[in-house]
Amino acid sequence: MMKKVTGCSIYSDHEWINNGSLAFENGKIVTVGQALDQSSNEMIHFPEKYKCIPGMIDMHIHGANGADTMDATPEALSTIASALPKEATTSFLATTITQSEEAIEAALKNAEEVIGKQKPGEAEIVGVHLEGPFISKDKAGAQPLEYISVADIHRFDEWQKLSGGHIKEVTLAPEIEGGLPLIRHLADQNVVASIGHSNGTGEDVIRAVDAGATQVTHVYNGMRGMHHREPGILGGALLHHELYNELICDGIHVCQGMVNLAYKLKGSDRMILITDAMRAKCLKNGTYDLGGQEVLVKDGLAVLASGTIAGSVLKMDQAIRNILDFTDATLEDIVQMGAVNPARQCGIFDRKGSLEAGKDADFIILDEEDQLVMTVCRGIIAYQRGGSQQP
Repeated sequence: MMKKVTGCSIYSDHEWINNGSLAFENGKIVTVGQALDQSSNEMIHFPEKYKCIPGMIDMHIHGANGADTMDATPEALSTIASALPKEATTSFLATTITQSEEAIEAALKNAEEVIGKQKPGEAEIVGVHLEGPFISKDKAGAQPLEYISVADIHRFDEWQKLSGGHIKEVTLAPEIEGGLPLIRHLADQNVVASIGHSNGTGEDVIRAVDAGATQVTHVYNGMRGMHHREPGILGGALLHHELYNELICDGIHVCQGMVNLAYKLKGSDRMILITDAMRAKCLKNGTYDLGGQEVLVKDGLAVLASGTIAGSVLKMDQAIRNILDFTDATLEDIVQMGAVNPARQCGIFDRKGSLEAGKDADFIILDEEDQLVMTVCRGIIAYQRGGSQQP
């Protein structure tokens, strides 16, 4: 049955269509334009001050609502995928953590079994983000030290095979043994090599970019900072236009001023909004597990017993409002950072990331205060404020 969103402003092809119309059927967008033809079988009308933009794509999320990618069960991934539409996310990369080979392999096998077979109305798992174990022990953060290893092309290839070819991003430190060869290999395989959990130098960033790195994992966090005689990983991340920078915009991982600095230096065309959320997202204050480690969550802050920040409980719709508040970014910039850039990096811009005929019907509706009103995942209303999910 053809459905049509009408009345609100729709952002399509880099411009706003006032009193717009977006028709969709069988999970795909059919037309986008002015709200002239009112003949659709089912109309969903919104006030003119409401906005329709593409759904967000979270390239870095471990878990939500009590579940984690490393649980390695279909139920865990379904729990995460069911929770995310409530915060404006319509697609995501299921993200692993540094753990034993057996645990990582179980998570990859599980992802391979689930991807492409999800229930209607869930955020789509579009791949896997392998965060570690090829990282620096000096910048491990909440990654368990005992499982960190040198970079290994053969191991990656085995893991990619287990995942069914679904690993889309690998976070690694370029300075460790085998780091640069693995980056070259990832680039050859069209897998995003993302510099992260690294104690490297500015020169290491240059070498990584030359080898094919195109991204930086949660900029500012888990990396050597800047010094006036040594740019470090952070300086390189901000300086090199080739590198997209992931950003956790919760005001905890990165303060408002430094969010604004990164935005001013990189611009929306080279930033990617992520949550890096763990299983405690959507739950109450308490103690939770992350990669076999106990994490205390209180009032939005997740830390290990040592005090090290351990992921986040950030929701994507809050990240949107935060960056709008912290910077002079516009909703057009949000679309670029939250939908277009991740879609391009994940290699799925042919079907996601913008509102165009033929692409997946993944979109969100925001009210005049940029609060989430509705999320549609592949043509199914997955979240509706004040209402129930569509079966």
